[in-house]
Amino acid sequence: MAILSVKNISKSFDSTEVLKDVSFDLDAGETIAIIGSSGSGKTTLLRCLTFLEKPTTGTVAVRDEVIIDAADTTKLGDELIRERRSHFGFVFQSFNLFPQYSALRNVTLARELQAKEQPDFKANRKAILEEIENEGRELLAMMGLADRADYYPHQLSGGQQQRVAIARALALKPDILCFDEPTSALDPELTGEVLKVIRSLADQKTTMIIVTHEMAFARDVADRVIFMDGGVVIEQGPAKEVIDNPQNERTRHFLARYNEH
Repeated sequence: MAILSVKNISKSFDSTEVLKDVSFDLDAGETIAIIGSSGSGKTTLLRCLTFLEKPTTGTVAVRDEVIIDAADTTKLGDELIRERRSHFGFVFQSFNLFPQYSALRNVTLARELQAKEQPDFKANRKAILEEIENEGRELLAMMGLADRADYYPHQLSGGQQQRVAIARALALKPDILCFDEPTSALDPELTGEVLKVIRSLADQKTTMIIVTHEMAFARDVADRVIFMDGGVVIEQGPAKEVIDNPQNERTRHFLARYNEH
């Protein structure tokens, strides 16, 4: 059963149409890799799913509940946007950690803010914060960063910062984890450690959408691949089939060009 259903999403900036009628489903425990050239609409699609952009047309449903309907002109309040956005965790290209906070604090901050809105927070403040801290430490340990909890971002390598960002996204227990080219800001030496973490999440059946330029990684880790070009889904299917034996000429051209590098 689909945990996410994206139907006919389009997005225009002024007269430029960046996404055109994009549709796909994502099952619980499934990993989808989205590939394509720069400017093909991959990042804009993720931003539309996570309320960072409003689509021009289309709907997005999570667990059969429509959370985004471009035809609905009702202005959503901040609280409702936060609630609907909480279905998604987002890992950015450039980490986006708070430089003034430790790795642990970066991971736990959003959970603390969320907890403070609950009616029982004041009565159970100490126990709740202790639980959040313990969960944050567990997530950092899962990322191989148990000994870096008190380090600040400037004291961490790029790969370590990205792993902190992944832990932060997981802390809110999202239904779907989204990655926007998570290794593009990393040196090749550091790319492997981040891909290893994402691979382990896939092995644990974490539901994920990964925008990536790592073709071998997409083939080996993703269940399905979506190839986009010019804001359109050109081809989608099982990862190994799409990457090893693409059916569409544009997909073949993209992969051949990519393999040349």
